[in-house]
Amino acid sequence: MLDIIIVGGGPIGLACALEAQKAGLQYCILEKGCLVNSLYNYPYNMTFFSTSERLEIGGIPFVSISVKPTRNEALEYYRRATLSNRLNIHLQEEVQSVNSRDGNYEVITTKTTYHTKYIVLATGFYDKPVLMNIPGEDLPKVTHYYKEPHFYAMQKVVVVGANNSAVDAALETFRKGAEVTMVIRGSEIGRRVKYWVKPDIENRIAEGSIKAFFNSTLAAIDEDRVAIQTPDGIITIPNDYVIATTGYQPQFDFLRKTGIHLSDDEKLRPDYNPETMETNKQNIYLAGVVCGGMDTHSWFIENSRVHATMIMKDILKKEMEGNNRNSK
Repeated sequence: MLDIIIVGGGPIGLACALEAQKAGLQYCILEKGCLVNSLYNYPYNMTFFSTSERLEIGGIPFVSISVKPTRNEALEYYRRATLSNRLNIHLQEEVQSVNSRDGNYEVITTKTTYHTKYIVLATGFYDKPVLMNIPGEDLPKVTHYYKEPHFYAMQKVVVVGANNSAVDAALETFRKGAEVTMVIRGSEIGRRVKYWVKPDIENRIAEGSIKAFFNSTLAAIDEDRVAIQTPDGIITIPNDYVIATTGYQPQFDFLRKTGIHLSDDEKLRPDYNPETMETNKQNIYLAGVVCGGMDTHSWFIENSRVHATMIMKDILKKEMEGNNRNSK
């Protein structure tokens, strides 16, 4: 019987484990992929918007060569934080269901069954892309996860989106010799694009090095071409690959199955107490970006690290109150 099971081995899940360890609580992290799986799936050359100290967890210093750390530096930091603190983490083990059992919880995974008093869901949102739901989206030439540019050299590439992932993919593949076309739903490059990158992409579009269709959407994908819905009608262009950076979403089905209420609007925000992070399900907590529902840009590593201390504070309070009742 564990005190806490933490679902998700990303930075916030690790932060929760560090706080649980400090509090002397028996815990286990369950991660369906590799350590900090979402960060691992980021583009190889990605640079964080945040400075290294804002990505720190558990008071462990994060030293970076430059002001803005890279993906590789972050992977090294979180791996060392995990190993040096001997965090109890089970990788490649997916949680399949959570069931109430005699006032506690039974957690069934792909490998075994656990029993626990408290659960922290730090599952993020990067595992499930927002689909375009258009013909041809399931073709092998389409990806929702851009990794690195060399593969696209001398190819005709369509990049869907206008935020950081789309801009990075467009610029990097262009500089490796790809013929790049961007399909952008709005009228401009996203306002959240990193300030040192935004002028670059705008200048490449202005000079015609990268073609951009604004106020447009991808309508269909074929083996050797794509159809783009533009303000002037459908345009068809030759195409080899599509990089669809259309965003990602939390695992809403898992949240619902666990019994967590979601808002009725399009944001699908989970129901939780912002002072304790406890959901409508007693003793089940949320931590990290999963708290935002579809509003995935409201929570980041730097502003959700505090969830770990809030959760452990509430759990320790409950444990103390329970001990006091039992001693009477």
